[in-house]
Amino acid sequence: MNRDTSRDLYDRALGVLPGGVNSSVRAAPQPYPTFVRKGDAGRVVDADGNKYVDWVMGLGPLLLGHDVPESVQSAIQRRASEGPMYGMPTEVEVEHAEFIARHVPSVEMVRFVNSGTEATVSAVRLARGYTGRDKIVVMESGYHGAQESTLVEGGGEGATPSSPGIPESFAEHTLTVPFNDEEAASEVFAEHGDDIAAVLVEPILANKGIVEPEAGYHETLRDLTEDHGALLVFDEVITGFRVGGLSCAQGEYGITPDLTTFGKVIGGGFPIGAIGGRTEIMEEFTPSGDVFQAGTFSGHPVTMAAGLETLTYAAENDVYEHVNSLGERLRDGLRDVVAERAPAYSVVGTDSLFKVVFTRDGEAPRNGADVGRANVQRWNRVFRPEMREAGIMLSQNQFESQFVSASHTETDVEETIEAYRDAL
Repeated sequence: MNRDTSRDLYDRALGVLPGGVNSSVRAAPQPYPTFVRKGDAGRVVDADGNKYVDWVMGLGPLLLGHDVPESVQSAIQRRASEGPMYGMPTEVEVEHAEFIARHVPSVEMVRFVNSGTEATVSAVRLARGYTGRDKIVVMESGYHGAQESTLVEGGGEGATPSSPGIPESFAEHTLTVPFNDEEAASEVFAEHGDDIAAVLVEPILANKGIVEPEAGYHETLRDLTEDHGALLVFDEVITGFRVGGLSCAQGEYGITPDLTTFGKVIGGGFPIGAIGGRTEIMEEFTPSGDVFQAGTFSGHPVTMAAGLETLTYAAENDVYEHVNSLGERLRDGLRDVVAERAPAYSVVGTDSLFKVVFTRDGEAPRNGADVGRANVQRWNRVFRPEMREAGIMLSQNQFESQFVSASHTETDVEETIEAYRDAL
């Protein structure tokens, strides 16, 4: 497969972009990333004209795939033709917020922002402002964007910043517990309950190989936060409107968080984030309350139109039935391949998320540390390049999720399963 143009573009990019990219994960593939020219249904075409079945799907936002339905495309073009943005409110942002509040069980009010990171930053600030407390509980190996309060490593009270440039004082207010460890969560509340503003948790760890919650885990977090006057914040930037359909993962698991962060799917492929929750909490945001939050591009009309029309299309056209059935077919086929070729590995995922984690004992991971102990380098340096050469584009490393879209077909699924069989 000729990839000379991607190599040359990366060479040029290294001279003007740090690491040659604008988001770190894009540089993970060795020896250089694939530069994409365009999308085509469930596939992408790279700068050299090579075509791949695309399971990256923008790292999650493209629920409908690269073939945007006419209704969505028309809404985007109409809004763009009327002027790029105004710095003033528009009707479409109200309509989008109404859609989210109508379908997500815990959401009464919404504040739109411009990224998943901005959503989690704002949610943490709101939780601290609402409770008057400073400490935040997060999961070890969980990911909540590039923000100072959650970029930590280490366990319990010994967490330290995971990046230079973050003062140690930020990590002093962050407590970490292993995902799916009810005892550890109970212990941290027993010791610090009066100081904890919120627990911030992904319903499914979706940036660490896909780790699902064990029965009762989220119920325990819900009970602990209620008993101690803290907030339960679900980070549904990845799972929102993908796992659990229109009611999101919280609907799937029957849990009602106090706040929810969104991103990815709700923007229809355009930059977006949002915070949703109960009215009494959300109204602590300025201008109705005192917790400052603002953004020039928040509620951008083109993004609002793209996101609203995407969700409306999904609601009216059996999109979730299609993507979830393909996801299950993929996982079933991959389980057969793994049982035959690599029984120590684990097939993980739900609904339209899937991944093969190169575990060493055949046990599905129950927390991020289990994924970290997998054969990560074999996945990254040997397996993924072989899949790319076979015309299958997987996420950039062992940890990122892979996504099914409405544009994918049974043919895409079968080609992918066979490529896994050959590569393993």
